[in-house]
Amino acid sequence: MRAREEIQRLQHYFLKGNAMRAASSHSAKASIVRRSSILCLAFIATALGCANADRPKTAASVPSAIEVTGKPILEVQAQGVQIYTWKTDASGKGAWAFKAPEATFSGGGVSGKHYGGPTWEAADGSKVIARKAAEAPAPDLSAVPWLLLEATGHEGSGVLSKVTFIQRINTSGGKAPAAPSASAGEEARIQYTATYVFYGPGATTRPASK
Repeated sequence: MRAREEIQRLQHYFLKGNAMRAASSHSAKASIVRRSSILCLAFIATALGCANADRPKTAASVPSAIEVTGKPILEVQAQGVQIYTWKTDASGKGAWAFKAPEATFSGGGVSGKHYGGPTWEAADGSKVIARKAAEAPAPDLSAVPWLLLEATGHEGSGVLSKVTFIQRINTSGGKAPAAPSASAGEEARIQYTATYVFYGPGATTRPASK
């Protein structure tokens, strides 16, 4: 009888030991699976991060009216003033008239100045003169409009010598004063900032609406 009880006791411990080992094995496998999942997710996140870092930054989104198709050759940030003159007509009625910009710009290893014409002159001596082709209201209604300008002339052989189109975007400030002037010929110099994007040969604008 005692021998039978001893055998039953040994069988109990043997079965309990197997169950514990099975549970331990299952837990270890589950832990391995969890660690593998975490490592896999970390790898995917890293890969996506690298992909986003390597992806070229796109130009600022612009309204269709001033879109340009082509690769920008330069993007600069400008700050300065928009200059306005108070003009009156024969009847004595007056209004602020835009005279010229006066600003400096830099970006992409290039610096220069922006003035009447409108003209952009780089430190390497190259210049581009342009005319306004289209405009769109700025998202900031207190800022001067966003513009599309087409090159009409060049000087020098530097970075601006082959510019075909220019966009003025991301503007702040620069609008003519709301209050009238007391005397004809008075000037107002209004602070502004803007981004100028320059396009080279092969760039085109959207087809004109019919």
